[in-house]
Amino acid sequence: MPLHARIVSLEERHAALERRILDEDSRPRPDERELARLKREKLRIKEEMERLKTARTH
Repeated sequence: MPLHARIVSLEERHAALERRILDEDSRPRPDERELARLKREKLRIKEEMERLKTARTH
């Protein structure tokens, strides 16, 4: 997959995770373990996007 396409794909996954986090957090009794899992995944994706963007500029 070309680098730009990979970054776009990660951005879409990142946005989808943000929506899932907001949905879970807005529930009357959010599942804290699920929220933590989603946030870890979102952070992992963000870090990968930053790594790829940095690699693209060098």
